[in-house]
Amino acid sequence: MAKAMILAAVLVVGSALAAPAQTFTPPEGCTGFMTVQARGCRVSNHYRCEADAPGDQWRADFDAEGIYFVSRIDVETQWVESYDMFPTVKQTLDANPEDPASFTELLAGADSFAFGLSKDNGERSKVTGYDRLTGKTVVIDGIRLLQTEFDFTETSIGGTVLRRAKGNEYIHPDWRLFFAGPSQWDGSGEGNYVPVDGSPVQFIFPGEPGYMATEPLFECDALMSALPPAVVPVGLRQRLHALSGG
Repeated sequence: MAKAMILAAVLVVGSALAAPAQTFTPPEGCTGFMTVQARGCRVSNHYRCEADAPGDQWRADFDAEGIYFVSRIDVETQWVESYDMFPTVKQTLDANPEDPASFTELLAGADSFAFGLSKDNGERSKVTGYDRLTGKTVVIDGIRLLQTEFDFTETSIGGTVLRRAKGNEYIHPDWRLFFAGPSQWDGSGEGNYVPVDGSPVQFIFPGEPGYMATEPLFECDALMSALPPAVVPVGLRQRLHALSGG
């Protein structure tokens, strides 16, 4: 999907925010399928687009100030492309990853990954880590999720540790999606971990109240003071660069 299409979506969202309904309209050729209200003052709207490869999925994230992040993953939950907003910066997965992320392998028990990311402002980095099933399940708002344990490190091309995180997330095997859980985040690479939790609270589907909402509902009056809104987790591994706000 072209960058212009993403920017058009932002304009649509801006218009929606000015209206009483405050709902997100996916770009032309795309169809929404779920809204997730989460802890940490965040709401995410999920959608799919006809022009994409089968299995690709998009997500638009909003905090109390509006949209701040849009992303696309593929059927294996690889990070295909993402956009930080205001200013808009695009990040893409580098070709020929050393160890591609594989949701299929994770469902079998565990998955390691090692891949590169590039931004259109010239910044590049490498991400390594793993996900594995803990064997535990949780039910949130009637939805059964599998718990995972993860650890990842992002480094500069020169090898300097930029950021890392560890903890737990949740996955839905059929949806092929990650959701945030209680985790620890080190934004300096110096081992100073901060607890974060962007766990889902409500899953909202077409026809239900709050579907495609752009206003987050939970913990907006007690947003973590240690992290700016743009770094509240949305499944830490699924938005590696965005955890740093860029």
